[in-house]
Amino acid sequence: MNNKEIANVFNELAKIMELHQENKFKIRSYSNAYITLRKLDSPLVDMSPEEIGAIKGVGKAINAKIQEFIATGTLETLKKYQDQTPVGVQEMLHIKGFGPKKVYDIWKVLEVESIGELIYACNENRLVELKGFGQKTQEDLRKKLEYYQKTKHQFHFASLEKEAKDLVATIQKKLPNAQISLTGAIRRNAPILSAIEILIASDQAIDSIFSEDGLALQTHEQNYTAISPTSSPVIIYHCGLAEFGSKLFLSSATVPFREEFLAKANEKSFKNIATEEAIFEKAGVPYILPELREDAAIVTKAKQQEIPTLVEKKDIKGVLHAHSTYSDGIASLKEMATQCQQLGYQYLGITDHSKSAFYANGLKVNRLKEQWKEIDELNATYNGAFKIFKGIESDILSSGALDYEEDILKQFDFIIASVHTNLKMDKAKATTRLIKAIENPYTTILGHPTGRLLLSREGYPIDHKKIIDACAANQVAIELNANPYRLDIDYQWIPYAMEKGVKIAINPDAHSLEGITDIHFGTLAARKGLLTAAFCLNTLSTSEFEAYLK
Repeated sequence: MNNKEIANVFNELAKIMELHQENKFKIRSYSNAYITLRKLDSPLVDMSPEEIGAIKGVGKAINAKIQEFIATGTLETLKKYQDQTPVGVQEMLHIKGFGPKKVYDIWKVLEVESIGELIYACNENRLVELKGFGQKTQEDLRKKLEYYQKTKHQFHFASLEKEAKDLVATIQKKLPNAQISLTGAIRRNAPILSAIEILIASDQAIDSIFSEDGLALQTHEQNYTAISPTSSPVIIYHCGLAEFGSKLFLSSATVPFREEFLAKANEKSFKNIATEEAIFEKAGVPYILPELREDAAIVTKAKQQEIPTLVEKKDIKGVLHAHSTYSDGIASLKEMATQCQQLGYQYLGITDHSKSAFYANGLKVNRLKEQWKEIDELNATYNGAFKIFKGIESDILSSGALDYEEDILKQFDFIIASVHTNLKMDKAKATTRLIKAIENPYTTILGHPTGRLLLSREGYPIDHKKIIDACAANQVAIELNANPYRLDIDYQWIPYAMEKGVKIAINPDAHSLEGITDIHFGTLAARKGLLTAAFCLNTLSTSEFEAYLK
């Protein structure tokens, strides 16, 4: 136990006490103790209580706490406050430049209790309304939070995808005669990753890809482990050119998929094969796309020719979940519509937050009517070449009711019904709540069904089959929220939804112009669930969607 560790305990105690708005003089004394103790040359563990007590600024109370920590490795006072504070909120206190006063507002005003939830709140512009926050502060905090998460052990697919592709391109320039591919979970487009995995097939040494200012080699045992220039973990597999197909196949698939594939192949050898296609041909199995190589059952589906043509991003015709400055978006209605047009979409379903969503500047009826007027005016200028549909993301209230009276509900073109509050119901109550909303005749789409935030918050417990069955009975589509922090509904439930005839809407939940492009991540997830264009709601053209709504 060194002085820095002891000092850090007082720093943590000062921060958590400030968070709980305790006595300012005590907080200051603990902060000063932190500064003093970490600068000491002599090890505190080697000093007597009298010697420690003689240090300037160390009084009896702090001396006693130092003795307690040296003797037990814990501090009872600190533990008392930790027990009162969610773990995620404690984590926030470790973000550089994000002090206890701001953390207090995030926790108590926005009711955010984890780093992931806070990143999502930044993406939805929730912080700009808080005292002491502005757009620049919010953006700066978001970057700090993402960096903090990046230093942990798991990553959202979206945070590594571009970097991974850039790394492959960089390595290819250094090794022009090599065959190079992403592999592992990132090649399967898995929502959560532990590293960037790359396979290099070359009959030459590959040491040239590592450098002090580039990809930094950490270890080289069976494989290479490295750190990218932005501190992302990287695993490099190396093999000869003649075995590229074999190695790519083995490193891309999960263990259950690989074992089932090899069992169905009747123990044929797949060593030293140059292409993946040759492996599938030899096994007598139609080629299975990398993103589908998760579960064993897909092998049987492939052999029985039951894998359909999967939806692609180019199939998506419209954007059905987006927010503007009318609620918590940062772009105007017109700007969002213009961006959709520039990206090639035929229509925009604007779905700002409903009136109960005070945390997101939800629309009271008078502001709804302002928005509807603007939509009518904009649509008149499009002359049918583009259309804005009047939607809303209606909060599902605790009772399961939607968030407006019927005379307002019936005036929307479509309604996404979503849960945003009271997330701690048990499975039975949460399921009943959603089913009541689904049965509301004005509900068009069930939004992000579990409310999960990947790497941050598990979704509230629901009976997925009952929810999907209710959607089938009431002709309600289900959203696959394309935001890479959500990807909710989970792709594993898409086959059951299609079996029951329920359409899936791949929705970006965009709160900015850039957010519209999250449809990319939603499409990747949808493909893992075998979604076809026919079962995707927003592959409908404008006229087809209008007919669907009628």
